[in-house]
This record gives sequence, structure tokens and C-alpha cells, in this order.
Amino acid sequence: MRTKVIEIPTSGIVDWDTFHDVFDATLGFPQFYGRNMNAWIDCLSNADDANSGLVANPVSSGDLLTLSIIDAAEFKQRCPDQFETLIECAAFVNYRRRAVGDGPILALLIDGNFS
Repeated sequence: MRTKVIEIPTSGIVDWDTFHDVFDATLGFPQFYGRNMNAWIDCLSNADDANSGLVANPVSSGDLLTLSIIDAAEFKQRCPDQFETLIECAAFVNYRRRAVGDGPILALLIDGNFS
């Protein structure tokens, strides 16, 4: 299993709109991206399906997409709802895939000082 790491620059996230702006710009979601967490989950659940067009640079089948959450402590403090939802939805992406017999596809690298 190989891992592709993509940095998510959270400094631009201040609300739900900017949350979706950052993830859309960074991961290259399709034009019809619904800008809600159900659509976010759908896109990332298919991050290894090059034919789906749901992420601009999909990983190969069996590989892992790691989202490196830059300045996570500040992000958590500034946007606690978005931070918590990000963690829950990332876990759900893998749960959903395992429920249909696929392997996990998504990991989070939480960068920051939480002390």
C-alpha cells in the first residue's frame, strides 16, 4: 500500500462555505459538488476511482489518501464544528468502504500543537 499525502491549508477556513472552498480547491471535486458533508463523503469514498471524476488526482486502487491538516490546533480552536465533523466524516468514509468489502482509503494527519 502506498500513501499519497495532500496538505489541506486550514488557515482559510472560517465557516462551512470556506471549508468546502478549501477542500474543493485542494482535491479538485467536480463542478456538481454539492458543498455539504454528504457530497464530501461521496467524493472521498471514491478517491481511488479514476473513472468517477470525483477527485482530480485519485489514488491507485489499494492505496491510501492522507489529508495532512495544516495548523490543526488553530483550525480546531477557530472552527470546532468543522474540525470535529472532518474527523467524523473521514472515519465514515472508511466505514462505508469496509461495509461493502473495500479497504480503507482515507487517513488524516493532524498537524499542530494541542497542548
